[in-house]
Amino acid sequence: MTQPSPARSWVTSANGHADFPLQNLPLGIFSNGGALRSGVAIGDHVFDLQAALQAGLFDGKAKEAVQAMAGGQLNAFFELGRGARVALRERLLELLREDSPSRRDVEALGASVLLPAGDCQMHLPARINDYTDFYVGIEHAQNVGKLFRPDNPLLPNYKYVPIGYHGRASTIRPSGTEVRRPKGQTLPAGQAEPTFGPCARLDYELELGIWIGKGNALGEPIAIGDAAEHIGGFCLLNDWSARDIQAWEYQPLGPFLSKSFLTSISPWVVTAEALEPFRRPQPARPEGDPQPLPYLLDARDQAGGAFDIELEVLLLTESMREQNLPAHRLTLSNTQYMYWTVAQMVAHHSVNGCQLQAGDLFGSGTLSGPGNGQFGSLLEITEGGKKPIELASGEVRRFLEDGDEIILRARCSREGFASIGFGECRGTVQPAR
Repeated sequence: MTQPSPARSWVTSANGHADFPLQNLPLGIFSNGGALRSGVAIGDHVFDLQAALQAGLFDGKAKEAVQAMAGGQLNAFFELGRGARVALRERLLELLREDSPSRRDVEALGASVLLPAGDCQMHLPARINDYTDFYVGIEHAQNVGKLFRPDNPLLPNYKYVPIGYHGRASTIRPSGTEVRRPKGQTLPAGQAEPTFGPCARLDYELELGIWIGKGNALGEPIAIGDAAEHIGGFCLLNDWSARDIQAWEYQPLGPFLSKSFLTSISPWVVTAEALEPFRRPQPARPEGDPQPLPYLLDARDQAGGAFDIELEVLLLTESMREQNLPAHRLTLSNTQYMYWTVAQMVAHHSVNGCQLQAGDLFGSGTLSGPGNGQFGSLLEITEGGKKPIELASGEVRRFLEDGDEIILRARCSREGFASIGFGECRGTVQPAR
């Protein structure tokens, strides 16, 4: 299933494309002046799956996969599981590779199946019934813990259980959606009573998004050895956070209004098959850390359940745009800083009998690295606002201001294989109403 770098596409913009070469083929939902349709990103184009289906380009399991995407969402496709996903990928590779025997047939269909990406509007890939945000980035957990508990940054349960909380699915939006500065209660320093008003400490959080594929029945846990079969794909996720609101509200039950106002995701679903060359062993736990409990431990998952995905965060302010200055890099991190694997997250979420459904979305939690330049939030970078960031525009930032745009990117690279990316996850802060 993995396709080494020599494989090329007759869609010339795909060859060497930063995000969407032939080896990626992520899935998404788009519109082009009409109804929602399913498509595949290939270079600077979107391959229209519904149009290709109508042209008779699919049969068997691949045809079943595309038929399941009717109606402008991928939920039914996710529920089909890995077999249908692999069949569709194999057929797409056959159709789009440079030496495809079907090349002339597809090229003859022209713009009816191959649309310029710039002419397409991207939408949420699936109906999201439930959203769970985890906390598996151990460097972030330690960095934040040090701000509040210098002598005891990690609570005792962190290394035994994948920590998570349920978020608000109704406010997840695709890249490009504006971020309205939220209002809420905050407790000013030195005051005994809270005030109400706009958030003053707005932040981003760099996360990996995980789409659930085939679900499980209520009361039937997903075993750790089977968990990978229930993962439908991956995206980028920005869990926007109102730090001042969060500080007042989170005890004793955790985040509420400080997180629920908006979560941004990249619109393309990168499949596990596309990421196969970039799997890595789960990093060994430091000496003295506990071994995961049996229901969270699987030899195959430990040997290849982690991913090597480089993660980047950029900041572009209104003044920088006016001065034609490039975006300022805030963060360069990696998914290898996850203390728990995605399979462990799935197994733990369902171990009590909780029903996961196709199209559910997980957030990994903020993925920071151990050093400066690798922190996945402004809370860490500025040490809670104590150390402002200086920008080329002459501005400084402790937290996000109105007009600021945050851009998330991701890249996978390995010698001998084509590099692939996730596309961008963007959001610009707008004033509170």
